[in-house]
Amino acid sequence: MGIAVTQGIRIAARSQYEPSHSDPAVARFIFSYRITITNRSEEVVQLMRRHWIVRDSLAAVREVEGPGVVGETPILQPGEEFSYSSACDLRSGFGRMEGTYLMQRVRDGLEFRVTIPEMHLVFPGQRTNARIGR
Repeated sequence: MGIAVTQGIRIAARSQYEPSHSDPAVARFIFSYRITITNRSEEVVQLMRRHWIVRDSLAAVREVEGPGVVGETPILQPGEEFSYSSACDLRSGFGRMEGTYLMQRVRDGLEFRVTIPEMHLVFPGQRTNARIGR
């Protein structure tokens, strides 16, 4: 599990391979991930946008950007947390994803970005000496 803390916002990220939704014979590798966002700051904050960078050892880098996460823009009081699950597909059995969330302080509208820690996406038994571009 990867953990990153930015301005009191803690992001914990965990990924896993999903064999029942994958088909390696046709280069379809599905990885689920679970994110937990904890507000350790003294401010009420709202998650406004997400920006993901997905790197696949056999495909071009993809960027995913949009409002909220899983259709929500959660507001977190100090001490509260929000968790969600989603998935990512790769053409290869080896990749990674990382990104940022755009957060906003409710009190004054100040926006700031928080780091989503890098998650390695690795098909079980995959050799991991392949290079994935930055």
